[in-house]
Amino acid sequence: MFDSSVFHTVRRGALALATAVLASCASLPTPSVAPETLSPEAVRADLRFAMETLERNHPDLAHSVDRSELERTRMEVERSLDHPLTRDEAWAALARLNPAFADGHVLIGPQGWREASRAHLASGGGFFPFEVFLGPDGAPRILSALGGGATAHAGRALTRINGQDAREVVRELMSRMHGDTPLFRAALLSQRWWLYYGKLHGTPARFELELDGAEVVRVPASRELPAMLQAEEDFERLYRFELLEGGDALLTLGSFSWPDKARYFAFTQDAFSRMRTAGTRRLIIDLRANGGGDDDMWKEGILRYVADRPYRAGSSYRKRSRKPGETTGQVVAGEITSLEEPRVDEPLRFKGEVWLLVGPLTYSSAVLFSNVVQDYHFGAVAGVGDAVRVRQSGGVQSVALPNTGLMLSYPRFVLDRPSGAREPVLLRPDVVLDDDPLHPHAAVDVLLSRPVGSHLP
Repeated sequence: MFDSSVFHTVRRGALALATAVLASCASLPTPSVAPETLSPEAVRADLRFAMETLERNHPDLAHSVDRSELERTRMEVERSLDHPLTRDEAWAALARLNPAFADGHVLIGPQGWREASRAHLASGGGFFPFEVFLGPDGAPRILSALGGGATAHAGRALTRINGQDAREVVRELMSRMHGDTPLFRAALLSQRWWLYYGKLHGTPARFELELDGAEVVRVPASRELPAMLQAEEDFERLYRFELLEGGDALLTLGSFSWPDKARYFAFTQDAFSRMRTAGTRRLIIDLRANGGGDDDMWKEGILRYVADRPYRAGSSYRKRSRKPGETTGQVVAGEITSLEEPRVDEPLRFKGEVWLLVGPLTYSSAVLFSNVVQDYHFGAVAGVGDAVRVRQSGGVQSVALPNTGLMLSYPRFVLDRPSGAREPVLLRPDVVLDDDPLHPHAAVDVLLSRPVGSHLP
């Protein structure tokens, strides 16, 4: 039988964003302060340490890694380590492995970056002045002022940044992003442009930006807290509920990770109570910004009101053992045999249509939730697909690289979807919808335009 305590550690998914995966770095012990400049030998030693750690601890590198591509990249990185580097330069070198890992839970990244970002602002520093998204053509476009404020430049493409071709900046940054696919990595870079631009190009006090049409604007660095950092600590931003006209409701779940679970469960209970009173016939659950968290937040927070049959959150798995009686570090394969029973006596049971709205940043435990909803026909999935794997890794571990102080993250298990199907490899919505960052409600409106009763099985 699968070790349920291990399974629940999927809570700390990425990032990601995937947000949760990088959050784990904040809890790591702070390593001894690295010298201002690191010798190439020290950085090469960290490269070897990272690769050996992955080989020794990852349950199934073939889950995401093309070994020939990884080895080619490793050799290129090693050859580049022929001169002293600052810590940020060491990150820029070693992070070139991230795309080859091709998993949102496997990365080399800066440790404690959330706290460091806040400290940078508190000390009078600033960041790139705009929130940015990458358009379908790959060009960086302005979404808002940093932090989410209004700007007259929203939607404009950046063509040059401080004299450098903006597409070249994108190529530089994308070559260091982690994540399952280029689409996922582009979404993650969009969300954290301010962070990774600063890591690679520094944080100047002023920026000269050329926009489409050759307009040049000169703006100071922003001292606003970036939007994603604001959202992570604001319950009302992460979790919202709206009763809409026509018997519809919209429930936005920005994360499955929140320290005060009682507050979250009270929030979802109130949402289902209000839907019962209003006679809601269709519920849309927006997971587009949900990078994962704790499984009980969708099991107890959502499926207790929706599930009408027993279910399991996955099927076959591979994991690194920690159980008594098993060799520590041994790769163990198994099958989840226990089922979650539905709450047949739940007075707030919702019997209407359920839609999950997903996007490239939907990850980790949020993907497990989507898998369950699809495989057991508790609802249907809509949105942008082909960005993340349905076979998810989890149980994320993190370790500081001894010389650079950078953080290496990797999973302890890999889990198949409940049906056991390996195809499609990537999350594929039942209804594919475009997503416009400038008009995030547009995808919701498209779903609302569908007649009730056109729900897919």
